[in-house]
Amino acid sequence: MAPDATIELHLPQDLLIGGGTSDELPDHVARLGIERPLVVSDRFLLDKGPAGPLVERLRSAGLAVEVFGEVQPDPTLANVNGALEALRAHEADGVVAIGGGSPMDTAKAASVAHTNEGDVRDYAGYHQVPGPGLPLVAVPTTAGTGSEVTRVAVITDTERDVKMMMLDNHLMARVAVADYRLTISTPASLTSWVGVDSLTHAIEAYVSKKATVLTDMLALKAARLIGAHLRRAVSTPDDEEAREAMMLGATLAGAAFSNASVALVHGMSRPIGAHFHLAHGLSNALLLPAVTRFSVGGAPERYATVAREMDLAGPDDSDETACQRLVEELEALNRDLQIPSLSGADVDRDHFDRVVEDMAQAALDSGSPGFNPQPATKEEIVELYRQAY
Repeated sequence: MAPDATIELHLPQDLLIGGGTSDELPDHVARLGIERPLVVSDRFLLDKGPAGPLVERLRSAGLAVEVFGEVQPDPTLANVNGALEALRAHEADGVVAIGGGSPMDTAKAASVAHTNEGDVRDYAGYHQVPGPGLPLVAVPTTAGTGSEVTRVAVITDTERDVKMMMLDNHLMARVAVADYRLTISTPASLTSWVGVDSLTHAIEAYVSKKATVLTDMLALKAARLIGAHLRRAVSTPDDEEAREAMMLGATLAGAAFSNASVALVHGMSRPIGAHFHLAHGLSNALLLPAVTRFSVGGAPERYATVAREMDLAGPDDSDETACQRLVEELEALNRDLQIPSLSGADVDRDHFDRVVEDMAQAALDSGSPGFNPQPATKEEIVELYRQAY
């Protein structure tokens, strides 16, 4: 950082982390003056997961609750518009998002669309939301996206096959309630995908050109927690120590990347989701080893620090050795967690070959690769996609 550079850290007004914190959800909602909340979630979480009991807890506290549960993985404009219609019909004065990144991103976009003029597409990019939205409480049920503490929302425009990334302070939740007990029922495959997604957030935040001393601390602690506990959380779902560490790691990593930015992995991930509708966490996870191998030359001391923080190398090991061990661990992690390649995820080869050049250009146009420590050309990104296939 330059000597006089300003360090900024944007977080929710209140951040509560720990087992049982969701028990007090009605109090957190009421403190914001919300009396008619709209709960945004998905149908599975409402019918069979932790969202249903939380809705009943809110109703038992005397709040006039309405529910919008039609959110799909990697949410679309249709999901946002559906939530917006529900907000208006209910005359809601606040939003409670319960779920993974998809319900939280949908709630963020609908919240600001409710109070601002224009189309949601107008908010794509950096700092394009004119004013604040309805007050938002975010309750994650996966240890993955970190969306509860980010000022980011990613929404798919299916008409254009584009994933729109929005970054704006007005997208930040007022209150985030990160209760690891809500993640215990998360299936193994989803735990794997979102767990490696969290690790991606931590690594990219640390090596980002926008990293600061504050985001460094958050990112390194997140990498240590996730690296030490992810396999346990997948293999032993009811291991509360592992689940607690993963939730804390995911939240810290979300705070890190929201303030330091993501980089090349995320830039390449979004076009995969737009064209092939793979889950965001899976797209990041399958790209992470190849992109890290490509990028280590741009900041070997930073990647080596991540490796040492994850106990993959010692202080006497060279940076080159540490970087190699980091890449090897990321490859081993994907093998152990059965994270597939693009071909293993049933991405059609002919379709892939037709759009790979467009995906590479879309990745560059997103801006995220500009924060990568190792610059990448369009041709290099195409080659990285081919390696991931």
